[in-house]
Amino acid sequence: MALLAAAFLAKLDRLSLVARRVRAGQTAGERRSTKRGTSVEFADYRDYTRGDDLRRVDWNIYARLERPFVKLFEEEEDLAVHILLDGSGSMDWGGSGAEEQGGGGAEENKWLYARRLAAALGYVALTSGDRLTVANLQARVSGPRSEAGGWRFGSVRGRGHALRLFGWLEGLGVEGTTDLNAALRTYAVSGGRAGLVIIISDLFSPAGYAEGLTALAARGHEVAILHMLSPDEVEPPLGGDLRLLDVETGEPQEVTIDGGMRALYHRRLEEWRAEIRGACRARDVHYVPVVTDTSFERVVLYDLRRVGLVR
Repeated sequence: MALLAAAFLAKLDRLSLVARRVRAGQTAGERRSTKRGTSVEFADYRDYTRGDDLRRVDWNIYARLERPFVKLFEEEEDLAVHILLDGSGSMDWGGSGAEEQGGGGAEENKWLYARRLAAALGYVALTSGDRLTVANLQARVSGPRSEAGGWRFGSVRGRGHALRLFGWLEGLGVEGTTDLNAALRTYAVSGGRAGLVIIISDLFSPAGYAEGLTALAARGHEVAILHMLSPDEVEPPLGGDLRLLDVETGEPQEVTIDGGMRALYHRRLEEWRAEIRGACRARDVHYVPVVTDTSFERVVLYDLRRVGLVR
């Protein structure tokens, strides 16, 4: 099944990702540079890539060489975009969402929803001329860096890589637990040059996540967290005497869910979310809570715009 519908991809063509603190890039692109220079000074040419603005094509060069080249200016550079997926077992939860492709409001499986978000944001980055890397934090970060079955896709640049990105995301599975602190610290050291890091996770990590966010910020990254929960994690539909199993470790827990326990759960959930917001605010990290019965289009086209991640 395709992760994104063609009609939704057409809407994404008009979007770009936003970094409040733009990083100096390696390749000339379509971003304002942090380096000083005259704002419209011609700098160089590069080959035309499908999706580039035709107004940037030098038609005089094309007439002479019969090859399209895009004019680059001194102030323009690419942005490094890193999308980090939490592939732990707890992400494989909720409805299947098998008939949803970017619209609707039915509950979706968290892992499917997360991969769709990664596909949409990755597509926006590629069509905007940004340099994209996508990583599965659950896979062994020290393992092979190949795209086929590996833990990382990229880094790549250009719309032509979109289909390979979608195929790679469709093949990703979930298992086990993720130590977010360790995974984010490792990525901060080995994940390439600083840029915009988007973490898609339910944040169910016993070891925590704050130290990993600190490591990413210290490396110079601008960070955003898309915090994913399913509706029944926000409002559990259970009651009575139950034996619950941890989906990541398989450990059982005997509980009795009554009115008092439900109220305690809601209070602790709100305290946890408030703690996450505080940790993000202290590190200048975007925090976007997402519940998987929310329309996928609304999250990408409205919620991410509202917090300034997309324009």
